Amino acid sequence: MSKNKQEDIFQAAMELFGKRGYDGTTVPMIADKAKVGAGTIYRYFENKESLVNALFVKCVEQFFDAIRKDFPQNSEVRQQFNHIFRRMFVFAKDNSNALQFINSHDEGYYLNEKSNQTFQDFLGFFRNVIEEGIDQGVIRPLPTNAHIAIVYGAFGMLFSHIQSGRMEETPELLNELEESLWNAIRVN
Repeated sequence: MSKNKQEDIFQAAMELFGKRGYDGTTVPMIADKAKVGAGTIYRYFENKESLVNALFVKCVEQFFDAIRKDFPQNSEVRQQFNHIFRRMFVFAKDNSNALQFINSHDEGYYLNEKSNQTFQDFLGFFRNVIEEGIDQGVIRPLPTNAHIAIVYGAFGMLFSHIQSGRMEETPELLNELEESLWNAIRVN
C-alpha cells in the first residue's frame, strides 16, 4: 500500500470516527471517503476494530511526541506546565481531527491492550509532572487524575471554543488561560 493511500484511509477514518463514533462508522463509509475500495482496507486491516486501534495509537503517539518535543526536563514544574499547555495548543491547532478522535475514543470498549497502554503511557507523562509538583509542594495534594481532569478537561473545552470562533485566540488570551489553569492546581 502506498503511503498516500494509507494516510488517506487514516484521515478518512479519523474524521468519520471523530464525528460519527465507532459504532456509527462502517468500513464502506471509510473506503468511500478515502476513495479506495473496501477490499483495500481489509487487505491491510483485519477489521474495523484493528483500523480504529492502529489509528488511535498513531494519534496518541503524535500527540505525545508533540508534548515531549523540547520538554524542559530539568526545569521547575511551573515551566514544565507552561511547556505542556503550549504544546497541547500547538498540537490541537495543527491536528484538530486527531485531538477530537483521541478525546472521543479514549475509553472505547473496542480499544485493545496496545491502544490502552499507549494512552496510559501518555497520561503517565502528565502524572509524573503532577506528582513531582505535589512532592515539591507546588501542586495541590489532590489525586493526580483530578488534576488531569481539571487541566486537560478545561483545555479541551477552551480549544473547542477557540476552534468554533466563540473565543478569539490571542497571545494574551493564551497567557491568561495558561495562568488560570496553573492557578487551579497550584498550592496557593
